[in-house]
Amino acid sequence: MKKLLLLGLIIGLVSGFYVLGDQWLQPETYQALYHSHPLQTAGLFFTIYILVTALSIPGAALMTLIAGAVFGLSQGLLIVSFASSIGATLAFIMSRLLLKDWVQSKFANHLKTINAGVEKDGPFYLFTLRLIPVVPFFAINLLMGLMPISAWRFYWVSQLGMLAGTAVYVNAGAELGQVIMSGEGFSLAGVMTPGLLGALVLLAIFPWIARAVMGRLQAKRALLKRSNGRSKPKHFDDNLIVIGGGAAGLVSSIIGSAVKAKVTLIEQHKMGGDCLNTGCVPSKAIIHAAKIVHENRQSHQQGLLTGEPADIDFKQVMNHVHSSITAIEPHDSVERYEGMGVACATGQAKIVSPWEVEIAHADGRVEVRSAANIIIATGGRPRIPNIPGLEQVTHYTSDTLWQINELPKRLLVLGAGPIGCELGQAFARLGSVVSLVDQGDFLMPREDEDVSQLVADAMVAEGVNHVPGRSIKQLEAVDGHGVAKLDNGDEIVFDALLLAIGREGNTQDLGLENVGLDVDRNGFLAVDEYLQTECPTIYACGDIIGGYQFTHVSAHEAWFAAVNSLFGRFKRFKADYRVIPWATFTSPEVARVGLSEKEAKEQGIAYESTQYQLDDLDRAIVDDAAAGFVRVLTVPGKDTILGATIVGARADDMIATFVVGMKHGLGLNKVLGTIHAYPTYMEANKFVAGQWKRKQVSEKLLAMVEWYNRKQR
Repeated sequence: MKKLLLLGLIIGLVSGFYVLGDQWLQPETYQALYHSHPLQTAGLFFTIYILVTALSIPGAALMTLIAGAVFGLSQGLLIVSFASSIGATLAFIMSRLLLKDWVQSKFANHLKTINAGVEKDGPFYLFTLRLIPVVPFFAINLLMGLMPISAWRFYWVSQLGMLAGTAVYVNAGAELGQVIMSGEGFSLAGVMTPGLLGALVLLAIFPWIARAVMGRLQAKRALLKRSNGRSKPKHFDDNLIVIGGGAAGLVSSIIGSAVKAKVTLIEQHKMGGDCLNTGCVPSKAIIHAAKIVHENRQSHQQGLLTGEPADIDFKQVMNHVHSSITAIEPHDSVERYEGMGVACATGQAKIVSPWEVEIAHADGRVEVRSAANIIIATGGRPRIPNIPGLEQVTHYTSDTLWQINELPKRLLVLGAGPIGCELGQAFARLGSVVSLVDQGDFLMPREDEDVSQLVADAMVAEGVNHVPGRSIKQLEAVDGHGVAKLDNGDEIVFDALLLAIGREGNTQDLGLENVGLDVDRNGFLAVDEYLQTECPTIYACGDIIGGYQFTHVSAHEAWFAAVNSLFGRFKRFKADYRVIPWATFTSPEVARVGLSEKEAKEQGIAYESTQYQLDDLDRAIVDDAAAGFVRVLTVPGKDTILGATIVGARADDMIATFVVGMKHGLGLNKVLGTIHAYPTYMEANKFVAGQWKRKQVSEKLLAMVEWYNRKQR
């Protein structure tokens, strides 16, 4: 009943306000009264201002200008400051009485995190909103009424937070009032007074000033909370400290050095990170060796009589893998980066404050270095599942696999993502009996089902035993080999187990607790769109933040992390993930950029799909590599590329056409109008554009052209 009465009162007051007209929003109304009854006019204006703000009636900003014009800066600021805060608090109370219980009960699960945040940091959050009005004034009042913050705290924080903005508006009104009262009218000379122009300029730039001030306050507040009891050094040893010598760390370091910053790069193990030592390079080396074996087996189809290869020297295969790493190592070496101006340290890094990193050097020395900013680029590692009996069987990850010197006779691969598929197929080609087990129904679950099925068919044809929709419940060691018991009761006997079920962040022993940084359940650090962590001086990039976890994406992110950390006080750049390509190096290869059909459907994005089969491509036919297709998604009726998927030989190189197109706004018409060399796989990209073009021609136009040509015969 009380809520109904309150609602009726609100409706009555709002209706009465509009019935009386808008004279209460006209400066003339108050100017006429002010000369004869100044105190009464101030009281009337004060009351009306409270009603306007309490009832969320449009016009608060206008009345603030009127206050300055009628009462002047000091008196107007006094009136508006208290009236706006009181009115906002009344709106807050009404919102709480009418809506809070219903909203909190209806959306309790969704509001848990918000409520916890407001209870913990509500005043500062409210102060930020008041100082930087990113949310309309009335909306803040109504929304905060639904949150767990007391009315008194809401009042005094609002009073303080709105003071600067109120002063700017009242000052603009006061200057405008002086121009009007001068009697010169609105002539150019009369209006263009220094005071009024200054007030209007201040009014225009105030949001940017407030944002800068608030940003600085937030940063200082965050640093105070995360300082670990240590003071900011008066002078820094470095401009930038980078932790991690993988792709993200190396690129961050060289960018810093290139702009003449003093940079220290810390790597605890081997320069080059996972990509060089345990990831991209060794995996592609063994895939290459396996491909040669496979092509040798298939050579009889081209009239060659080798047929089956001789016994494979697996140790020599692994020597090829390690020699590939050795050949590329100089690209990422300490010597190279020190030659480019980066100071490199080998040891364990531990963050001890927002500005300091402790380095436990490999030679036993312990050193603390300071820097204005720190970038964490420690990468990731394979996730180890908690399967009973895992410690009893021979098992590897993509990190440890390269230590083996004997080819497993029977290899069990757990996980059907890119790593599991690539290595599973490679070992099958080298002679292992491979079983691929995964909980999902398809290989490479990020891709369209027909893409996954095409790759699965190829792998099964080569002898891979694909076991979809299953998980391993128990592992046992029996007579020198392993036995995996699946959730359906089946058993798979194996000699070695490869774990390929995903990755997690390398955050152990980094000292994140010293600066109040938490990680998610997978060990990944949270960053904002500028790659800044919750500690303002610390940025992160690469696999440590999750996301795509590709080497090229790590290098891409490194630019943003380095530039934002060094020059963010002047200009910051949001990390751009709009056009990210990736490739899976199975046979056939799979490469993609942008949306897949599955993603477009899930996101409700309209698209037109055009597909060209590689069995129609001359080069694919003569290379005996006709399995696969090029699929392009476009905006309906336009040549704008939304995404492209390529399955087949050379897909990793072919995808570049569509990456460039999407990045620079070039559509399929541009692809079609570009000459491609014959015979190449790249022609497929032009042919798919041609198929799209043919679909765009209207039947009416074709009929007209046919009629014209018939008349010419």
